[in-house]
Amino acid sequence: MTREDTLPTRPMPKAPTTKVDFNSLKAPSGYVPGLGRGAAGFTTRSDIGPARAGGLDALKGGAPGSKGGGDNEEAALDDTKFDEFMGNDAGVFAATGEYDEDDKEADAVWETVDNFMDERRREAREKRLKEELERYRAENPKITEQFADLKRKLSDVSYEEWEAIPEIGDYTIKKQRRMERFAPVPDSLLARAAAEASGSGGNLAKSLDPNSGLASVGGALNGLATPMGGATSTVSDLTAIGTGRGTVLGLKLDRMADSVTGQTVVDPKGYLTDLKSIKISTDAEISDIKKARHLLKSVIQTNPRHAPGWIAAARLEEVAGKLVDARKLIMQGCELCPNSEDIWLEAARLQTPDNAKALLARGVAQLPESTKLWMAAAKLETDDTAKARVLRKALERIPTSVRLWKAAVELAEEDDARILLSRAVECCPQAVELWLALARLETYENARKVLNNARKAVPTEPAIWVTAAKLEEANGAEQGQVDKIVARAIKSLSTNGVVIHRDAWMKEAENAERSTPAPHVFTCRAIVRAVHSLGVDAADLEATLVADAEEAAKRGSVETARALYNQALTTFPSQPHIWRQAAQLEKAHGTRAQLDELLRRAVQFCPQAEVLWLMAAKEAWLGGDVDGSRAILARAFAANPDSEQIWLAAFKLEFENNEPERARALLAKARENEAASAYPRVWMKSAIVERELGDVAKERALLEEGTRRFPTFEKFYLMLGQLEQRCGNTDGARLAYRNGLARCPASIPLWRAAARLEEEAAGNVGRARALLEQARLKNPKTDELWLAAIRTEQRAGNEKAADTVLAKALQDCPTSGLLWAEAISMAPRPARRTKATDALKRCDNDPHVVAAVAQLFWADRKVEKARSWFNRAVTLNPDIGDNWAHFYKFECQFGTPEQQVDVSSRCAAAEPHHGERWCRVSKDPRNAHQPVDALLRRTVQDLDTLPPP
Repeated sequence: MTREDTLPTRPMPKAPTTKVDFNSLKAPSGYVPGLGRGAAGFTTRSDIGPARAGGLDALKGGAPGSKGGGDNEEAALDDTKFDEFMGNDAGVFAATGEYDEDDKEADAVWETVDNFMDERRREAREKRLKEELERYRAENPKITEQFADLKRKLSDVSYEEWEAIPEIGDYTIKKQRRMERFAPVPDSLLARAAAEASGSGGNLAKSLDPNSGLASVGGALNGLATPMGGATSTVSDLTAIGTGRGTVLGLKLDRMADSVTGQTVVDPKGYLTDLKSIKISTDAEISDIKKARHLLKSVIQTNPRHAPGWIAAARLEEVAGKLVDARKLIMQGCELCPNSEDIWLEAARLQTPDNAKALLARGVAQLPESTKLWMAAAKLETDDTAKARVLRKALERIPTSVRLWKAAVELAEEDDARILLSRAVECCPQAVELWLALARLETYENARKVLNNARKAVPTEPAIWVTAAKLEEANGAEQGQVDKIVARAIKSLSTNGVVIHRDAWMKEAENAERSTPAPHVFTCRAIVRAVHSLGVDAADLEATLVADAEEAAKRGSVETARALYNQALTTFPSQPHIWRQAAQLEKAHGTRAQLDELLRRAVQFCPQAEVLWLMAAKEAWLGGDVDGSRAILARAFAANPDSEQIWLAAFKLEFENNEPERARALLAKARENEAASAYPRVWMKSAIVERELGDVAKERALLEEGTRRFPTFEKFYLMLGQLEQRCGNTDGARLAYRNGLARCPASIPLWRAAARLEEEAAGNVGRARALLEQARLKNPKTDELWLAAIRTEQRAGNEKAADTVLAKALQDCPTSGLLWAEAISMAPRPARRTKATDALKRCDNDPHVVAAVAQLFWADRKVEKARSWFNRAVTLNPDIGDNWAHFYKFECQFGTPEQQVDVSSRCAAAEPHHGERWCRVSKDPRNAHQPVDALLRRTVQDLDTLPPP
């Protein structure tokens, strides 16, 4: 047999026939769908509760509710079998197999097929959705789309057509609900109706006749109608009814007001007061009182010798309004607790004054050593003699009571008080107050002896030493002697173990300064000198002394602050800032001589400090000593030959004293100085002097030279442009401003001056508007440029355009107080309050906004509020002269002459330099050399006569 014969033969394929439908055939026996891929059978949560995977175990008899299924479920929830892809609930593979790489690859293939099929249908699906959306929007358009064409046509509506649109009225279709009110008809009206109905003419009927026409219906029965039941009706006199009603009411009131005997029991004046005095206890309060009474009763019964229990029980009855029960209880307590002074005091408080005296007599007999009982007995006496008698009896029993001695001394005359105090310090040698009181009553020599004895008796008391220093100062002692006493005090107290507290001694220094009737200045200075460096590190001594001096000055302790500054200057003489602060203190609280002496010492120790030289020269000038000021500046030149501040101060001294020739010579010398010629302000002041003298050519030459030397100094271009404007040379002024803007594009005054030139000289508002827009592009978020644009539109008469520019300005600079103040002034009067509220929310502490709000109160005649807000505005920024002018004008209208002088003096002390109107007035050549108060009055005139610049 060959090998081919032994191999199994493969059957030949059958010829193709009709396709068999396997789904219609019966499944073979034992067939389980999905068994080959592990999905043998499963149950759902709705069948047995928690879902559970089947698998091959289900085919072996594991029914859904059988016991064997529990092990599989626990295994499926085991954390060690957590599948990264499918989790604990691994589906059909939880018990029959694992999800391996082949399964993942198969899922990826099917997911790719799904994505490919979705891509094939996406374009058609999106196209269909888009067509349905367009069809829906065409059938249901929005309201905004329906009126879109009409809204586009609104751009062609003119301003006149817009204003011609009528205002819509109230066309509401709802019926307003009317509030109906009813009032009782008076008797007179009924009587008048009866008279008119009865045809009595003008006579007023007072009664209703049942047989008249009013009694019948419509008068058809002609008075023959019979009342109900056939009873006759009596005549009703309405006037008599009203009178009777009042009489009955009066009788009722009289019956309530009078008692049986006829005496009035109602006090018409104190009736309401008596009602208020009646205390109505609620059920809760009554229940609380009962509980407390029961508790306190158990306390006093359990421990009858406990005095606080009796006191509490008596007070409870007093609160409950049972004063008699309270007195009974407290008297029982006095019997059971006779050694408690508190219970005797409480019993005396509850008794009447006469009974209280007798009770306290029993108390002091029981407790003769009780100071409180003796003091209470003395207070019950009405005249001083009886009080003194009681206190002396008390002192016989308790001679060591300081309280009794003080009370007795207060009631005695001066001579008797001295005798009492002499005895008191013998009985109470540790009472410092008694020693000091005796020293104040004695003569100088005896007082010294008293204080020496007090120091021996109480060696640890600082007040005795301080009193000794004050005593010596009051009797003509020099500063050195007082210093020795305080130094000995510090040494003695330290020896006796007393800790010297620096702050406590500083308070003693301030108290010595404030002592009456005369301040003890030497004692104050001595204390500061003795303790100023106690417990302070050397590195912190300077800052500590300056800070303490500032705090003392704030509290009004000027001498203490002066002494601290002196110690600081003695220790650190080369610190200019300490000299400046000390000079400010002397300027505010000292004399001119003290200030001059301090500044003289300051420039000796700090010759390089320019500010001290300037302060000394200015104070000498303000004091009227012009030659002295010149001498100080000459010494300042010697110490600081190249100082710009000293050159300018010397120029100002001559210029303000109407010495223009000397000022010119001084500035010429400064321009020849190599160091001083490098200062642009020297050249600017030179041009100002030439303007004052009227030399236009020299002024122009100096300004042109200044622009060549200092091309970035903006004030040269401003002054040159103003000079050309004064000369009528508009082209020259325009050229000067153009050159300045080319070199100083960030200069806001140059941009404003150039725009104002185009507006006023050339009359070209458009050119001015364009310049300001260009300025805002180069200097964004600048409120001054926005304000200039607003003012330009206002001067041109374009109010709407000004409002538009203002709205844009507030969007660009939402926190600018300057713009918000302008918005408040531009708003209509009814809307100003709302605008002011918005401004305060944006910039609460801006002085411009505060001043604008003050003007609103001024317009509403709210004087006190306006004054308060004006005061706040000038306090926030005293350098704005416009606010001072408004404040002064307000006081001229509503204030007293004293208030006007106060505002003027405060303005002069502040020396303002800013403000639109203030700068226009102060920089006018006609107002040169004018004092601040004169400039203030002229600014007020500018407010009344001229528009804003």
